[in-house]
Amino acid sequence: NLVLCCKGIPQTLATFELESFLDEAGCKLIFYLLRVARGVSLSTTCLLSGFQAIKLCPSISRWMDLHIKSPKCIILSCFLCWVLHFMVNIPIAMYVASPTNSKNISMVFVYRYCSSHLSGILFSVIALIYTFTDGLCLALMVWTSGSMVLVLHRHKQRVQHIHSSRLSPRISHETRATHTILILVSMFVSFHALASILSYWITQLQNPSQWLRGISVLVALGFPT
Repeated sequence: NLVLCCKGIPQTLATFELESFLDEAGCKLIFYLLRVARGVSLSTTCLLSGFQAIKLCPSISRWMDLHIKSPKCIILSCFLCWVLHFMVNIPIAMYVASPTNSKNISMVFVYRYCSSHLSGILFSVIALIYTFTDGLCLALMVWTSGSMVLVLHRHKQRVQHIHSSRLSPRISHETRATHTILILVSMFVSFHALASILSYWITQLQNPSQWLRGISVLVALGFPT
């Protein structure tokens, strides 16, 4: 909800040529909340997928005693994600400013409703950090989802004789769960990877088209929606 509000509402207002509706404090708050919400959404989705994969594997679940401590671990992990992203994204609030004239050469990156004082080197460093963390989360999501699909496939093979003895040709629970996992991870990876590529592409263009910006926003809002 935070991602949808912080990215969707300002972009919609900017589309209707209301490009100066935010002052400097508003820009800082919107961009800060957007980065925090996006990071928390990304990391908690991966964490919950990891907990699911661990609980689905009996040997690991017994070893980590997650059948008792899992709810506490999940709550603590989600809380730590919020704290971590609140701290990591503080530089966003420092370098975002109110809307300025795009001809001002001191503004390296200018958005439709806010601008940024980031230099080229600093932007590259921050972009590299975000790319690494996003890539780590995507890789974790793919690995945990693949593990769950593998466990479900093995379980389906073990109970194949039970399913084959039934008269009704219903889809098994394992198959439905596998389809759900594959759909989720495909959407998750596709939307986030494409959004990152489009965002980087826009920053490399001198004057990106409105269509490109609009598509980038729609893709970025795809998974939260």
